[in-house]
Amino acid sequence: MSIADNTKELLEELSFFQDWQERYEYVILMGKKLSPMDDGLKTPERTIKGCQSQVWLDSKYQDGVMKFTADSDSLITKGMIALFVRVLDGHAPDEILTADMGFIAETGLKEHLAPTRANALTLMAAEMKKHAVQASS
Repeated sequence: MSIADNTKELLEELSFFQDWQERYEYVILMGKKLSPMDDGLKTPERTIKGCQSQVWLDSKYQDGVMKFTADSDSLITKGMIALFVRVLDGHAPDEILTADMGFIAETGLKEHLAPTRANALTLMAAEMKKHAVQASS
């Protein structure tokens, strides 16, 4: 599936929840389902700077695609990074670099989160694109 297909599927799933609280709980559940990150990877170099919570992101470029691993010490933040991992994992760096990250606005997360948490979404997207740039160099 393409990044656009992944995005469409995610937004369709979230649209089932009319109540913001249910959507919030679903995002937390996505975070809980995120593959575990080895504690040895939770280093300062892998920390996404500027997030209110600790957020770690690691990537590997293998067989022409990016493989992301992420974690956070906050359930909602872990769910937020899980959204990006779900949409971008397994895609080529050039696909990630041209991906429209505007889908995050369509999730409704930004308008229901504290400004510092909402800002974390922008930081996460930028960091994942940064990893794609490094892989394509």
